[in-house]
Amino acid sequence: MPKRILSGVVTGDQNEQTVTVSVQRSFQHPVLKKTIRKSKTYRAHDANNQFKIGDKIRIEECAPISKTKRWMVLPEA
Repeated sequence: MPKRILSGVVTGDQNEQTVTVSVQRSFQHPVLKKTIRKSKTYRAHDANNQFKIGDKIRIEECAPISKTKRWMVLPEA
């Protein structure tokens, strides 16, 4: 099974080697046919502490790193 890759905006960088990423998704309501935007936050591993609040990044699913971290920041290409 392939690993999921999501893109979002960094909303927190207080913790060492961890960033909080807000990911937005858009979908159409099944009955009302209105476009709805929902956001969800993920905690991702940032080994070099290189990302700051407001940066747009991509994260990839990985094996659990800690109690709350199951995502890893993809290196910028």
